[in-house]
Amino acid sequence: MDRNSITGIILITVILGFFWWINKPSEEQLAQQQRRRDSIAMVDKMRAEAEAQAEEARKEQQQEIEATKDSATIAAEKSNRYGFFADASEGQQSFVTLENNLVKIKISTKGARIYSVELKEYDTFEGNPVVLMDGDQNRFGFYFTHSNRNFHTNDLYFDVASTSANKADLVVNAADGQMVFSYELADNSYMADFNITTRDMGSIMSTSTGSLGLEWDMRMDAQEKAPDFERQRSGIYFKFAQEDVDHINAASSDTEKLSTKVQWVAFKDQFFSSVFIAKNNFLSGEVATEGPEDKNDRLIMNARAQLNVPYTGNDNLGFQFYFGPNDFKTLKPYEEELQLRELVYLGWGPLRIINLGVIEVFHFFEGFISNYGLIILLLTILIKLILFPLTYKSYVSTAKMKVLKPQIEEINNKIPKEKAMERQQATMALYRKAGVNPMGGCLPMLLQMPILFAMFQFFPASIELRGEAFLWADDLSSYDSILQLPFEIPFYGDHVSLFCLLMAITNIAYTRINQEMTQSSQQMPGMKGMMYMMPVMFLFFFNNYASGLSYYYFISTLITIGQTLLIRRFVDEDALLAKLNANKKKPVKKSKFQQRLEDMQRQQAQAAKKGKKK
Repeated sequence: MDRNSITGIILITVILGFFWWINKPSEEQLAQQQRRRDSIAMVDKMRAEAEAQAEEARKEQQQEIEATKDSATIAAEKSNRYGFFADASEGQQSFVTLENNLVKIKISTKGARIYSVELKEYDTFEGNPVVLMDGDQNRFGFYFTHSNRNFHTNDLYFDVASTSANKADLVVNAADGQMVFSYELADNSYMADFNITTRDMGSIMSTSTGSLGLEWDMRMDAQEKAPDFERQRSGIYFKFAQEDVDHINAASSDTEKLSTKVQWVAFKDQFFSSVFIAKNNFLSGEVATEGPEDKNDRLIMNARAQLNVPYTGNDNLGFQFYFGPNDFKTLKPYEEELQLRELVYLGWGPLRIINLGVIEVFHFFEGFISNYGLIILLLTILIKLILFPLTYKSYVSTAKMKVLKPQIEEINNKIPKEKAMERQQATMALYRKAGVNPMGGCLPMLLQMPILFAMFQFFPASIELRGEAFLWADDLSSYDSILQLPFEIPFYGDHVSLFCLLMAITNIAYTRINQEMTQSSQQMPGMKGMMYMMPVMFLFFFNNYASGLSYYYFISTLITIGQTLLIRRFVDEDALLAKLNANKKKPVKKSKFQQRLEDMQRQQAQAAKKGKKK
C-alpha cells in the first residue's frame, strides 16, 4: 500500500469521526429520548392490564351466565350437540386393566379404547418397560354421522358392565339402544379379542355407505439405542384380503390408499408391532407415516390409519389385537390364516428362502447354547463349510488364470494395442485350448452373494439378538461402541464400532490376497485402488448397523482368508500349468456358446475392417 492510499484512509477516518462527533446527541437529548421510551412502555403496560381486566371480566360474566342456566337449558344444549348420546357426553375417566403373564392392557372408559399396552418380558434400551399405544399419544375409535351430527366413540364415556383379570365389557346407552365394547385377553397370549355388540342401534348408527369409520393414530417413539437404524426397519404393514402383505416405510413421510379389502393393519417398529385385525375384513382405507425432521429425534414415526368397517345395523363386529414381538416363533400360530410372520422382514424371493433355512439352524443352536455370540460363530462356520466347494472352485479357477498370465502377456506383446479385437480373440483361444473358463472364478462368488445379502436382512430382524451381550458389545442387535467421539463424522457417526473396524481390516487383507492372485497386465488403471475402496465403504456403511451383522461378516471373511491360505498350500501351480499345457494339445470341442461368441467376434472384426476401408 503506497503513501497516498494510507493518507486517504486516515482522512476518511478523521472525516467520519468528525461527523459522528457533530451529530452526537447531547445529554439533554438523551434524557428526553429515555423519557419518551418510558412513556411508551407505561402506555403499553396500562393497555395490557386493561385488556387483561376486560378478559377476566368477560370470563366472569360468562361463568355467571352459565351458572344461571337451568338444568333444562343445559340438557337441551347437550341434546342438540350429542343427540341420543347426550347422557354419555360427560363423565369421569377411569381405567380397567387386563393382564396375563405377557401383556398388561389398560382400557379407558372414555371411548372404551385401549389406553396403553405394556409388554412384561421386554425393556427399552434405557431400561424402561416396552410400552405400545402409550396413553394420550394414541387415538383409537369409531366415527359415524347421524341426523347431521358427527359422532366419535372417543368423545363418549362408557360404563363398566363387567370386568375380571382377563375380560372387560364397557357399555354406552343411546335412547333405547346400547353399544358394548368387549375385550378379552387369554393367558400366555399376545393376542386380545375385541368385539362390538350393538342392540337397537340400527336407526342411529346405520349409514348410507354401509360402514363405520375407524380412526387410529399413534406416536411411536424409539425403543432401541439407534433411532435412525430402528426407523429404517419400521413402518405400517397391511395385508390385503386373499393377497400378500405390503408396507410403507417410516424413514420418510408416505401415504398409501387401500382401495380393496384389507385383513389387518400393523404399526411396526424394529422388534415390536401393534396389529389390528378385522375378522370380516376392512372395506378400504388409507394409511400414512410422518417421520421426524431430525433423524436423531427419538420419534420413529407418527402413524395413522383410517379404515372403513362394514356395518349395516345391529351387527356384531369382531376384531383382534396383536401386541407383541416380531418373533418368528411367536408368530407361527397365526401364519396360515393371517401371515403375521411377514412382520419379520427377511428380504424378498431367494433371500427370504435362504433366511427361512438360516432361522431353523439358528433356533436349533438355541436349544443347547445360550450365548448368541457363539451361536453366530457356529452359524458362520456351518455356512462357510457349505460354501467351501464353491470357494475351492473359485480359487482353482483364479489360479489357472494366474499361471497363464505369462502366455497372455506374450500374446499382448505380439499383437499391438490397436488390434484389441484380435488380441481378445487370441486370448480366448488360449483359454479354450487350455480348458479355462474366464468366468470360473466369478460364478462361484456370485452364487455366494445371495447368502451375504440374506444375512444383511437376517441379523437386524432377529429379536433373539436384542439386548444380548457378547465380548465388548452390549447389544448384538445394535452397534457396538468402544470409543465415543466428541463430534460427529458425516456418514460415519459419533462413535467407533470395533466389530465394524475388524470387518473392514479383514476385508482389506482379503482384498490384498485376491490382488496377488489376480494381478494381470490387463488390469484396468485404478482398478486396484477401487478394490480397496470397498472395505473403506464398509467401515462407513456398517458403523451404525447391528454389531451381530458386523461380527458375522468379520468372522466370515476371516474364515475365507484361512480357507484361501489352506487351499494355496495344496494347489501346486507348476502341476496346474503342466496340466493346462497338456490340455492345449488335445482336440478342442467347441460348445454352442463358444461358437456363437466366435462368430460374433468375427462379424465385429469384419465390420471394423469395412469401416476402415470407407
